[in-house]
Amino acid sequence: MTDTIEKLRGELLTAVSDTNDLATLEEVRVAALGKKGRITALMKELGAMTPDERKAAGQRLNVLKDEVAAALDTRKVMFEQAALNARLASESMDVSLPVRPEAKGSIHPISQTIAEIAAIFGEMGFELAEGPDIEDDFHNFTALNFPPGHPAREMHDTFFLPPDGDGNRYLLRTHTSPVQIRTMMSQKPPIRVIIPGRTYRCDYDMTHTPMFHQVELLVIDTESSMAHLRGCLQEFVRTFFGIDDLTTRFRPSFFPFTEPSAEMDIGCSRQGGELKLGNHGDWLEILGCGMVHPNVIKACGLDPDVYQGFAAGMGIERIAMLKYGIPDLRTFFESDLRWLRHYGFAALDVPSVTGGLAR
Repeated sequence: MTDTIEKLRGELLTAVSDTNDLATLEEVRVAALGKKGRITALMKELGAMTPDERKAAGQRLNVLKDEVAAALDTRKVMFEQAALNARLASESMDVSLPVRPEAKGSIHPISQTIAEIAAIFGEMGFELAEGPDIEDDFHNFTALNFPPGHPAREMHDTFFLPPDGDGNRYLLRTHTSPVQIRTMMSQKPPIRVIIPGRTYRCDYDMTHTPMFHQVELLVIDTESSMAHLRGCLQEFVRTFFGIDDLTTRFRPSFFPFTEPSAEMDIGCSRQGGELKLGNHGDWLEILGCGMVHPNVIKACGLDPDVYQGFAAGMGIERIAMLKYGIPDLRTFFESDLRWLRHYGFAALDVPSVTGGLAR
């Protein structure tokens, strides 16, 4: 059988090397190693041999089988690599060609609105501050004067994460206020920052989404008052909406982290079912604000008898919807290119107070 095996070895390796495509290579594999293949047929003859002959012939057949399988694999890889190279060559792109007219990108309204907010408050001397989306209980609740058992701590409002090995409970931040705490604990007053970012709550309808954007402003010094807060916010809404005589009013409210607290309304009209901003006799709530609570200042290691300040927060999607006439909050996150082409902004349309805010 030795001569037969050597002859078969030469024939099979030659057949493998002569193949020109994967289909022919598969035919050679089946003819050699399939259930009715030539090597398989020789394997079946081992049962009629003596033990010594069977051992010797079996070893040679196994070597032949491995050698042919390796040759088949090598040839297959070569064909696959050649096919890939041919595909890459056929799909190549000439990067020197001009961009197609229809391939025009747009700035998302959320990104544009954040840039507009930063431009306005930047003119007032505010700096940007950021923080992590995953927070601990202290920064998100305790330091902000949320008492134990407060509804905002419950599962129906908050995305809690599984406790870590030490039993610490983390969550997706429900507001950007934890960055106020981190800023007051890491910087010495005076502090004047705005804090845009993502926030997370368990809610979903036309005016609520599980993830949305907020922006907060924080001022900490020794002399700030509600009068400063009112002037700052009034100047912001008039500049943002481009209405010089936009009326505002402040109504008493309650937030755990501010005292006194207020909600700010802007003038509007709802006649004919159309919402129009301006001095028209009706009102629309737009944000919450107030003087930073002494307990919050104390939790950050500052003396509330020395330092005071104000804070305010608003939903970025909300003011973008009001300014740009977007009716449904959910469309901000649906990745519809048609929507983005309609509501998006040119990449070079960088907002500034002096150069103009997009409208």
